[in-house]
Amino acid sequence: MLIKRPADIRSSEITDKKVYLNRRQFIQAAGGTAAATALGVIGADIGLEAATPAPHGRKLENVKPSAFSVDQKVDKPNRWEEITTYNNYYEFGVDKDSPSMSVGKFNPDPWTVTVSGECNKKAPWHMEDILKGQTLEDRIYRHRCVERWSMVIPWVGFPLSDFIKKCEPTSKAKYVKFTTLYDPKQMPGRDSGLRWPYVEGLRMDEAMHPLTILAVGLYGEVIPKQNGAPLRLAVPWKYGFKHIKSIVKIEFVEKEPLNTWQEQASNEYGFYANVNPTVDHPRWSQAQERRIGEFFMRKTMLFNGYGDQVASLYAGMDLRKSY
Repeated sequence: MLIKRPADIRSSEITDKKVYLNRRQFIQAAGGTAAATALGVIGADIGLEAATPAPHGRKLENVKPSAFSVDQKVDKPNRWEEITTYNNYYEFGVDKDSPSMSVGKFNPDPWTVTVSGECNKKAPWHMEDILKGQTLEDRIYRHRCVERWSMVIPWVGFPLSDFIKKCEPTSKAKYVKFTTLYDPKQMPGRDSGLRWPYVEGLRMDEAMHPLTILAVGLYGEVIPKQNGAPLRLAVPWKYGFKHIKSIVKIEFVEKEPLNTWQEQASNEYGFYANVNPTVDHPRWSQAQERRIGEFFMRKTMLFNGYGDQVASLYAGMDLRKSY
């Protein structure tokens, strides 16, 4: 079983990616081929490796700015290269650069999402039907990972509530369960010890909240494969493991679904996964975070800074128990 512990974390995951890539470029320029060769040997031991250039996809049309986006003067969006080469996607490997380096065989076109459970419109939905008549918006969201790193990501997407309404859930639907693709031939990183396929869930009121979106793009372009193409969840007040990628199944259920990481380590990963600086992970504090591209740590905000919009969802709940 390969579940990463602090002792297993590579230096490339601790050091800002821009810093260690610039260090590689400096040594190559200063010492020529010999130094570059030496760095290749050393890098194998300390975790330095060049990121695969992130290819750009086609532009999305008729994308409108969103009132829900963060203030870019306060929260500057991370660069395309940072977002697309530093992320978690265990289906393609456990290192931060594994997804961008291992998605070559993954084909997200065509794509179908099967809808089932407590709803009137049980059916396989093709991507063109999901997007038909849908207004896409730029949604610049803060993204906070449980591993204490964060980014600001300019997603392109639409409210999950729009799609839920099309499915016509019944009164028995209390939760929404999401499942990602299971295809070992296309996804070579399934040696992490997790049980596949990856599963996540939201309470119905969380799913219907206007901040919750289905993302289909990044920086105005079709979402890259390593970031969850062609359809992923973005719930900005929750830790990143809730943001399930490459969704192939949406099920409306009565009971709280067991998500993958909760099943793997329930003492570390709860169902709600709300960003909460007062609730420590068993192996580290969540009070601070390091935004990719910055050197100094910053204080973590309750609900990732979206408390004014979402705190009412959890009125009366003990957020230390419902973590």
